[in-house]
Amino acid sequence: MSFFIQFLKHPVLTGSAVPSSKELAELITDIPSLHKKNCIVELGPGSGIFTGEILKKLSTESCFICLEINPAFVSKIEDNYPDVNIYHASAKDIKKYLLKHNKMSTDCIISALPWAGFNHHLQTEILDEIYDALEVGGEFLTIALLQGTFFPPGIKFKQMLKEKFRTVEKSKILWRNFPPAFIYHCIK
Repeated sequence: MSFFIQFLKHPVLTGSAVPSSKELAELITDIPSLHKKNCIVELGPGSGIFTGEILKKLSTESCFICLEINPAFVSKIEDNYPDVNIYHASAKDIKKYLLKHNKMSTDCIISALPWAGFNHHLQTEILDEIYDALEVGGEFLTIALLQGTFFPPGIKFKQMLKEKFRTVEKSKILWRNFPPAFIYHCIK
């Protein structure tokens, strides 16, 4: 199963023709001190580049849940990381899967969702679910592909983050990622 083939089949849901770089995966998983987190949720793990880095850095006592809408990517995560709790589900179902693991909230959400490809209604719906699932002081980290930040959905998404979260910071731009990307780090 090729990432590129999944992009051709589902361009809006996949967001990029190639997976994120190892450098981007390291950056998004270094920012939140994962070894101190109680519950980590990954949204849109795709082929698992972030998943592998999360597994290296989380505590053995942490709850780790992945939600992926593409069944081909779910199968890839199941094959590569058989001990990971991966569900074929939408990011909108975050609270349902937290409850499945006896959690009312999470202290960290890491996302590779293609926000700039979503319409305003879907952005709002998913972001509301993320915010509601986070505990106070919880961290939300998501990638932003540089080219998407110049278009209306990307601009609106940035505004929504600033309106919703107490703190929103941007990481450095990783120019070697294809396409270039950075991380939004948000604190509730």
